[in-house]
Amino acid sequence: MGKKIDNGKTKNAGFISTRLAGMDGVSMETKKWGDIFEKEGFNCFFMAGELDFPAERSFLVEKAHFTHPEIREIYHECFDSNTRKPSVTKKIQHVKDQLKKSLYDFIAKFNIDLFIVQNALCIPLNVPLGLALTEIICETGIKTIAHHHDFFWERPRFLTNCIWDYLNMAFPPHLPFIQHVVINSSADNQLSLRTGISAVIVPNVMDFENPPPPIDDYSKDVPESLGIDDDELFVLQPTRVIKRKGIEHAIEMVSRLGMKAKLVVSHASGDEGWEYEQRVREYSSILGVNTLFISDIINEYRGRTEDGRKIYTLWDVYPHADLVTYPSEFEGFGNAFLEAIYFRKPIVVNNYSIYKFDIKPKGFKVVELDGYVTKTAINHTVKLLKDPEMCKEMVDHNYELGLHQYSYDILRQKIKGLLLHFFGT
Repeated sequence: MGKKIDNGKTKNAGFISTRLAGMDGVSMETKKWGDIFEKEGFNCFFMAGELDFPAERSFLVEKAHFTHPEIREIYHECFDSNTRKPSVTKKIQHVKDQLKKSLYDFIAKFNIDLFIVQNALCIPLNVPLGLALTEIICETGIKTIAHHHDFFWERPRFLTNCIWDYLNMAFPPHLPFIQHVVINSSADNQLSLRTGISAVIVPNVMDFENPPPPIDDYSKDVPESLGIDDDELFVLQPTRVIKRKGIEHAIEMVSRLGMKAKLVVSHASGDEGWEYEQRVREYSSILGVNTLFISDIINEYRGRTEDGRKIYTLWDVYPHADLVTYPSEFEGFGNAFLEAIYFRKPIVVNNYSIYKFDIKPKGFKVVELDGYVTKTAINHTVKLLKDPEMCKEMVDHNYELGLHQYSYDILRQKIKGLLLHFFGT
């Protein structure tokens, strides 16, 4: 693993975000980063509006969550108009001051040496939190790694607003105490062009050094639980049901394969509304595709629903899939892509920009779409599904690339560089 950072005493790292719980990309990457920091000799502590870390390492602040009623009200007042009422400014400042107190309490309780801010200084879902973090960093000079997964300028819904002063101040802030981390080269370029800030690119990763465990007694009945017959194709769409995921393309793919199949969508709509899910359900009906929405029985941990049904993890589901569809129009990186590679599954990928410039050049073998489903893509997919040897060669090739390009070892080396910048050898 290499030499740990030795500073004469154990350091305490404080991870901060709006939510650090569940299966969203930010929460999952935070867990991976936490593992590496612990191995590098740090104690890790976590502050957010929702947490699923051990209680003794957690600091829950309800107003840090983007779904808190006050925060949601501020959000709508900021992004539904291009002028700001004085009362909104007053409200933002009031909540910011409350969150600053919580941040100071977090620092004091756990003797925090280093902030690791996960997405709270780039996406303004919680404007007061971003402002509070910026002021705390200015006032204390605390060493900070700002890990940016998405920027506000990448999302049209943030571009009409009445808080350009706050966005320029805190999303992200340009301060000497902060090392900025982005997850793709486009974000790096845009951050530099728009703000003059330089960043380190740290891609999302998977634990390729340790292959996934085999199907066990608990998870062996996943197809049966979902009503997927032995002679039926199991097509997995391992994403939330939101517009940029392009799920219509997956529905069209399944419709045109000419094979008995079910399309399984793993996650719910989340914070972006339910209208698109209704659209997906209607489109599935129009094309005669049996699409299953299974978010009610998918969670981070196994268990039972209130009516007694088994709850599975996404890791329980992946091994049963015959094909993974990932026809996204935009992604900050693409965790589901890495997951499919990790579980050695053939994957259909839309040529979204980050895939095109950062991932595709590595040499992965996929069924590729370029904005729409083609006969060539259909024929390629059918050939893969009917030729096990060809499929195995593809997925084994992809796994080997993943091991060399997106493993924990890559993350470990990147984090060591960030730590050396702050703490030296």
